[in-house]
Amino acid sequence: MSARHVALIIDGLAGGGAEKVVLTLAAGMQARGVEVTLISLRNEKAYAIPEGVRFIQLEDSYRGPLRRQTEILRRARALRHAVALLPRQPTLIISNLPKTDRIVAAARLHAVWYCLHGSVAATQLARRKGVSGWLKRRQLQHTYNGHNLIAVGRGVASDIVECGGVKPARLECIDNPVDLAAVREQSLQPCPMDGEDFIVHVGRFHQVKRHDRLLEAFSRSRYSGKLVLVGKGNPQENQRLEALCRQLGIAERVVFAGFQSNPYPWMRAARALVLSSDHEGFGLVLVEAMACGTPVISTRYHPEGPVDILTGDLARWIVEPTPQALALAIDALLDTPPTLAENHLQRFSTDTVVERYLTLATRTESRTRP
Repeated sequence: MSARHVALIIDGLAGGGAEKVVLTLAAGMQARGVEVTLISLRNEKAYAIPEGVRFIQLEDSYRGPLRRQTEILRRARALRHAVALLPRQPTLIISNLPKTDRIVAAARLHAVWYCLHGSVAATQLARRKGVSGWLKRRQLQHTYNGHNLIAVGRGVASDIVECGGVKPARLECIDNPVDLAAVREQSLQPCPMDGEDFIVHVGRFHQVKRHDRLLEAFSRSRYSGKLVLVGKGNPQENQRLEALCRQLGIAERVVFAGFQSNPYPWMRAARALVLSSDHEGFGLVLVEAMACGTPVISTRYHPEGPVDILTGDLARWIVEPTPQALALAIDALLDTPPTLAENHLQRFSTDTVVERYLTLATRTESRTRP
């Protein structure tokens, strides 16, 4: 049995980027002989659990009075009890996503690091003024002050400190892991649009992803192929985007492909992947698309844009967040696609990132050992 036991905690396993990252990390650690426990705090599971990983689901079924007011403390007690019942206590606990972080903080567990997958402070403080903004800032500081934090990029790190006013005990920047070999293998599966001329966007339908900006850029560009949107949202958002396509006169050239548990064939078959967001914590799809051999374009999203991903010559494909800038970039990239260096993605490989986490586990264990 490994001397290390890592517990990964997340508030559900819906089909998002952070969830995919947690599962990739769990599989990578388990492959290195680490005992891994994955705890989900909600009954959501869009992805398969990696073989050999202990999976615990703690769904909150309480529907009594003051349900919302008592939720954090109630779920914290359930989590603390579940961790206490594990055959062996974790030497490292990684909490993922803001709701999980509040529950984990209230549970007062040991050897915890909070992984920030996005600009938590800017996102939660946006449009909050006066007392509401003050209360939300206090909540952030109560959750993270004096604790160990992991940021998935430099922008995420500066956001929590400068925008949130948080003073962490320790703050580490660790890239998100991508199983490059698995992505490439899965990309070889057939794509329904193999042989067709299209560019692609992969991401949930949410206003922060700015599909409206992408659709306008697509309508302005000289490109005559199709735009494929891989993802889904609520019915209202879907209808809004479909109406915008009709308004822009591009409805026949835009394909709504829905959520795909394996989006990599779409990335592989596309001429380019375009990311149009206002906010991203990391920009995982950029790494995944490049692993499929597909060039990418991205807006300079908050915080700081994909400066940790698109480096060197690829930095020219980070553009200002306007439809005009995106349209010009689409035309330029399709006219002269960039060359992707073989070693550019190595820093994001699962082995490289897992090694960073295991080093973190060793340091955490040495500091907490009596």
